[in-house]
Amino acid sequence: MHEIDFVIPWVDGSDPAWQKERCQYDPKAGSSNGTNDARFRDWDLLRYWFRAVEKYAPWVHKIYFVTWGHLPAWLNTDHEKLVIVNHRDYIPAEFLPTFNANTIELNFHRIPGLAEQFVYFNDDMFLGKPVQPEDFFRDGKPRDAFILDAINFSPNTAGHYIANDMELINKYFTPRQVLKKLEFSQVYNLSYKPRNLYRTLVLRQWPWFTGLYADHSATCFLKSTYETLWEQEGQVLYNTCLDRFRTKNNVNQWLFKYWQLVTGNFVPRGIDFSGVYHLKSEVCPELLKAIEDQRYGIVCINDTEETRNVEVHKAAIKKAFEKHLSQTSSFEKA
Repeated sequence: MHEIDFVIPWVDGSDPAWQKERCQYDPKAGSSNGTNDARFRDWDLLRYWFRAVEKYAPWVHKIYFVTWGHLPAWLNTDHEKLVIVNHRDYIPAEFLPTFNANTIELNFHRIPGLAEQFVYFNDDMFLGKPVQPEDFFRDGKPRDAFILDAINFSPNTAGHYIANDMELINKYFTPRQVLKKLEFSQVYNLSYKPRNLYRTLVLRQWPWFTGLYADHSATCFLKSTYETLWEQEGQVLYNTCLDRFRTKNNVNQWLFKYWQLVTGNFVPRGIDFSGVYHLKSEVCPELLKAIEDQRYGIVCINDTEETRNVEVHKAAIKKAFEKHLSQTSSFEKA
């Protein structure tokens, strides 16, 4: 079996030194351009991420913990599976310092020692039940879902990044070419759910890609996909990385996901593997039940600009996690 690594970036948005450096480059930090506080707010749930990995995915090869320099006080940095990666360890110096998540993500292939097969987690994406390597990669290919979609340009979405990604995909591929090449089961898979199959049937008529489905969940990547895109579209990726903060002109890491999909370099996986919950004002009972019932392989708890009563949310979520993840992991200091 090929090695599979996990990659997870983390930032302590309350750190005064980090805030000072951030403000040097953006005096309006916290108001726009992807710099709002929700993107950097620490929910104090990271312990459960590590506990879940140890309990549900003991087979993982290495965990690459990507950081500006912050380290949780409780983290056992001597753990044999843990590799601490500072931004300057892998991101070219000309792009630093960066507060642009796209820059952090677009350069993962440069992390020294990273396996060809890796799964990228945000720190709001948690393993929810026991998982196997085959849930993420099979026969050396990432697990994913090919679903045609339309880009959502509503406020506070990733629509602009996806549109930029799609511009590059359409430069090399057409739906007709791709659908002719892909296996029937890669496109018309019942695990994608009827509503998504209908989307594909409708949108396949267009002469160009109007979008591809991407849920807010951990993504399976091949390092070689990154290398291919940097070789073929390096200038576009370079221009994104020059931006200290996210801008509408950026591409994002889904470009690599989309490339794997249109080249057929994936094995279908049902969309029910992940559950995504966007936090607003009230505590979400469906989220708590999903955690307690171990409903999903991955549970995403998305902090948004509409999130209110953070401490109330936090207490309820911690209580739900404690049902299965109350035991301290070896990733925590004794």
